[in-house]
Amino acid sequence: MNPDQLMVPADPRGAHQGPTDPVLAARHVIAPTVTLRVGVNFGNALFTTRDPASGAPRGVGIDFVAALGQRLGVPVTHVMHATPGDVAASAGSGTWDVAILAIEPARADVVTFSSPMTEIEATYVVARGSVIGAVADVDRPGRRVAAAPRTGYELFLTRTLQQATLLRPATSEASMDLLRRGEVDAVAGLAPTLHEAYDRAPDVRVLDGGFTTVNHGLAVPKGRPAGAAAAVDLFVRDMVATGALADLIARHGVQGLRAVRPAADH
Repeated sequence: MNPDQLMVPADPRGAHQGPTDPVLAARHVIAPTVTLRVGVNFGNALFTTRDPASGAPRGVGIDFVAALGQRLGVPVTHVMHATPGDVAASAGSGTWDVAILAIEPARADVVTFSSPMTEIEATYVVARGSVIGAVADVDRPGRRVAAAPRTGYELFLTRTLQQATLLRPATSEASMDLLRRGEVDAVAGLAPTLHEAYDRAPDVRVLDGGFTTVNHGLAVPKGRPAGAAAAVDLFVRDMVATGALADLIARHGVQGLRAVRPAADH
């Protein structure tokens, strides 16, 4: 795909900026092409959506990586993907330098993650008349759960479901079709997205609570010099500690996406 290129506009507000800023000092290993190439996916609207007029990506995730580009003093290029799984699968292709992804052990072979930067609750949607009344009722013998493949919550359920059967339709829409046809008992997803889509639906309901909290971080492809991941981690922790990430979330009015609590070392 032909990525969009732009100069970064955001204020990174890094706590360690100055003449000896270690993030800036690592520019040559974070962005070896002197352009920060960002793997962007449209599978999580809490981070990234498309501008309805231009189709360009926008959102918390776009402004966050723009802040990294500004701190490095380089332009940013967006390398587009449909899903987070597609981004992770392309980590070894050399096409992107950083990407926002859910932190999951299954991805540790292909990327190095920063410290967590955000948290999002994941839960289930079930049929309106389902006997399933709570999240804890889902993982039972004979029950079928659908989750979009290679998402953070699907990877979590792959590791943790003990009794229910996990199905992986190609998309969240396909999962909901299965639920409405009675072919699965629950569909997993990010709670804010499910509530926005289905709280007023007459035939389904979103379960209160959640089965996990999905943390996202800034990923660097494996094989990069160690200094790249260390400097990216420092940038993430600065954005959390200074409140810059929380400000971005508030500015975009995203409900259900939360910055993590600052680490004790800030």
